[in-house]
This record gives sequence, C-alpha cells and structure tokens, in this order.
Amino acid sequence: MMNQLDLDISDEQVRINPYPTFSNLRQSGEIIWSELLGIWLAPTHATANAVLRAKTLGRIFTPKEPEGDWGIFNWLHADSILDSEPPKHTRLRALVQKAFTPGRINSLKPNIVEICQGLLDDAETKLTRDGHFDLLADFAEPLPVLVIADLLGVPRQAVSDLRRWSQDIVKMYEVAPSELETKAAQDSCSQFSEFISQLANQRGSEPQADLITALVEVEEAGERLNEHELIAMCILLLNAGHEASVNGFGNGFVALCQHPQQLALLAQDPNLHARTALEEMMRFDSPLQLFERTAIQDTQIGSVTITAGQKVGALLGAANRDPAVFENADDFNILREPNPHIAFGAGIHFCIGAPLARLEMQTALTMLLTRFPTLHLAGPAQQRPTFVLRGWQSIPVSI
Repeated sequence: MMNQLDLDISDEQVRINPYPTFSNLRQSGEIIWSELLGIWLAPTHATANAVLRAKTLGRIFTPKEPEGDWGIFNWLHADSILDSEPPKHTRLRALVQKAFTPGRINSLKPNIVEICQGLLDDAETKLTRDGHFDLLADFAEPLPVLVIADLLGVPRQAVSDLRRWSQDIVKMYEVAPSELETKAAQDSCSQFSEFISQLANQRGSEPQADLITALVEVEEAGERLNEHELIAMCILLLNAGHEASVNGFGNGFVALCQHPQQLALLAQDPNLHARTALEEMMRFDSPLQLFERTAIQDTQIGSVTITAGQKVGALLGAANRDPAVFENADDFNILREPNPHIAFGAGIHFCIGAPLARLEMQTALTMLLTRFPTLHLAGPAQQRPTFVLRGWQSIPVSI
C-alpha cells in the first residue's frame, strides 16, 4: 500500500512541530509506506500498539561497519535487552528483573528527594543571583544521572563523564549523525564500557549494596549475565533512563508553560496532581518519537502486510495524539484519566525503567512546584534539532 503522504524529518518545521503531519498520517487508519525513510510507519494508536506487540516483528540490530571502529558500539547493542528478541531477550529480562526489583526501586525515594533538594537549593541560589536558572542544565539533566549513578554504585565524581558518554552515544539514534558525532560516539562507547567493566570486576571481589553487584551476582535457572551483557545493561539503564527522564520532563514542563491554566492548577496542589500530570506530560509531547522493528516473517498490521526483512516504525508521538483513543487529543489536560499512552512502549520491550522514571519525575515535579509555585519561562526555550529523541537544549525559568 503506497501513500502520497510522507514524513520528511529533514524539514525543520516538521522537527519543530510534527503533530500536524502526524494528524495527516493517521487519516487512513493504516500503516503507510515512507519513501523518504524507506520503512513503514505506524501513526495510529492501534497500529503503533500492534507493531510494538507483534511477535513476528523484532529488534534486529544491524552491526555498523567497519567492525574495528564500531566493535564496542556493536556489541553494546547486540547484547542489550533492547536490541534482543526471545529467547535471548527472555533470558536477559528475567535476570535483570531479578536484580532490578520493585523493592530496590521504591527504596530510592529518599535518595531522589535528597538529590532534588540539593539541586533546588542550587537553583534557588542562581535565582537570587541571576534572576533565572536553566530547568534542564540545573535540574532535569543532572537528576536522573545522579539517581542512576547512585543506583548502580558509580562514584558521583564520575557523573559528568556519564552524562557526556550518554549524550554522545544516543546521537547515533538520529537519522544522519555528523562525522564528528560519530567519532565522539565511538570514543564514548570505549570509555564507558571500560569504566563499567572495571567497576564490575571490583564488585566481583568486593560486593556492595548496589545494582552493579546485584547484576554481577544474579542467577536464574543456572543462567548469569556475561560481561558484555552486564556492561550493555548498565549503559542502557543510563542512556535510556537519562534521555527519557530529561526529555519527558523538559517537554512536559514547556507544555505546562504553554498552558498556564494547567500549570496554575498543578502548582495549587502538586502532591494531588503530579501523577496524572506526569502521564499527560509523557503523552502530549513524547520523548521518544520513533521505535523501529523489523519483520522476521511476513506480518499483517491492519490490512497491510509488512514483508519479511522490511522495517516498520511505531510513531509514538502520533499514537499518543490519536483522537480515536484520547478525547480532545491535542488538548493538554493534567487531569486526563484514563491515559493509555504508549510513551514507555508496549509488549516485551516495554521500558524496564518505567517505574523508576515515574517515581523520579513525579517526585521532581512535586518538589519543583512546591518550592517554586510561580515558576515560568524566563525567555524562549531552545529546542534540540532532532526528531527521534525529542527534547530541548535549554529551558530558562524564573519566578
């Protein structure tokens, strides 16, 4: 099935605001073929959800060449739970979930509160001195890295390296990274993997109460994580957790500022509305816009057949604005409930860190607006020139 509509992510206006284009792509109710991207696109909630859940669609990682330059990048993905399918995915997820337990996540709440408190104290100092601070650089970006570093057992003095490595690697998920970005990603893969490898070796002989130790020691039905799988899991937790939390929080706060009545409602009682507000922030302007899968065999989605070997991208941002599922889908409503968005994915690749991201962002949102109930944009927010990972570079705020 061909369609005259397409998604031109090289168009700056589409990158800035893809939602009018998404509305057009949803009209047929089917997946559509993108001549520009060379893949199928699933723009409705039903088709995107089906793509995420179909067992005949897989995450088939294609190694980058030449292997020498891309060797570490390749195995970091090939041995990652995100780029694996059953039975390997089943084995990895069982092992990781045994270490990354709900109890371990819930026990992080006091630490998250402490980190937020410190960041907000620093932000208040900047407000007093400069009259503004950057919501991203001073709060939303350092928070998840500090939380995940403490969870893993990474020394806090290494946090700046973790942020840089993560930011370099995830630039490879865009359609056309530059030569400079490519070299930075290769270098960061090497440095990041070596850093985690050294920590894991230390934990083997000197165990501590952290997630790296748990991943080193975890065993399920006689199976354990090998070194590459353990390193890949730690790096995925940081990269995915960092990007989803930062971009979800940033996108959502800008949306709040663009809807001042909703921001005022939330600021009246952040504790009461933080949970539903966060879900609406993730739905309204999703941090991950495109999630690719590949047909292992011919697969039918709706009335369209994806031929074995073809790729299909679930357009999560489009799905989360589908009026067939969400009443007044283009309205930002922090009281929206139910809110069956798929910003965290669905099926076997549902984000394993979603409970942590929700705990972290709800806590951050509550504490931010409790401390600064009149917080608002202090100038234009600067958007990132990306499509797949949608977010902002700078969000200046004041009270």
